Amino acid sequence: MHVLFIIDPLPSLSAYKDTSVAMMRALLAQEHTISVALQTDLYIDQGRVKTVAQPIHIAPSADLHAADWWTETGPALELELNHFSAVIMRKDPPFDMEYFYSTHLLSFAEEQGAKVFNTGAALRNHPEKLAITEFPEFTPPTLVTRDMKRIRAFHQEYKDVIVKPLDGMGGMGIFRMREGEVNVGAILETLSKDGAETLMVQRYIPEISAGDKRILIINGRPIPYCLARIPLAGETRGNLAAGGRGVAQPLSERDWQIANTVAPRLAERGLFLVGLDVIGDYITEVNVTSPTCFVEITEQTDCDVGALFAKALADVVANA
Repeated sequence: MHVLFIIDPLPSLSAYKDTSVAMMRALLAQEHTISVALQTDLYIDQGRVKTVAQPIHIAPSADLHAADWWTETGPALELELNHFSAVIMRKDPPFDMEYFYSTHLLSFAEEQGAKVFNTGAALRNHPEKLAITEFPEFTPPTLVTRDMKRIRAFHQEYKDVIVKPLDGMGGMGIFRMREGEVNVGAILETLSKDGAETLMVQRYIPEISAGDKRILIINGRPIPYCLARIPLAGETRGNLAAGGRGVAQPLSERDWQIANTVAPRLAERGLFLVGLDVIGDYITEVNVTSPTCFVEITEQTDCDVGALFAKALADVVANA
């Protein structure tokens, strides 16, 4: 296979822990070919969706902590997306209007024969935080609104709640409001930009102290290990970007129940790779833009997540 990664600039990646790099290395280990492109390289010319693709290689012995962990294997080429065996959309959030337009270009490319993972429509139609509301049996009490009175009433009812913007990432913008919080007004005004933007409010889940678990699903099949991202002392966010510590562990019975229920429904929609965030017994987010944690799980267990991803991708492409 020749696989195209639409990705952030390579020098900006922390290659030693980056999931996209782990995917590339796994594909190269299985003797596939890799090219990379930026979101800004996508374009339409005379109705055809194209990109400027740079072929690269990562040596098995490459120092992933160094600046030159990859090599270019030839000149960048202007190619239609349907030239590639698979196109992997791995541009990190934010999901802004440029990202939205890119999902349309990916959808157009699919109509022209390109195989895109996750598909443009799946990315476009799947808001990562709002998606949990489709599975109320697995979610804590949740309110989505920009109405400050409703949020205050929810806070009064549940006493201890988490408030977050719908477009946050890496734990950014998450506030915990306990009973008696004196800064409720300031928190809500700041997060909602004075009521202009919608917020999600959830009953606080105390099991966060045991970790915010990332459960990975590849082509409808859950990976048997998750990464529990355990918050720093005094912190309510387990995100690795917020200083959380990642501990790989087998899925619990409840984890399997959640993952096996959710996975086939998401796979049917073109979501090849999904990252479920689970705290205690509840889903808190369904990540589809660029789910991570391949490296941490692989390093701490006997489960090579990158290899599983590469094999699943090759099987899907071969059977398409």
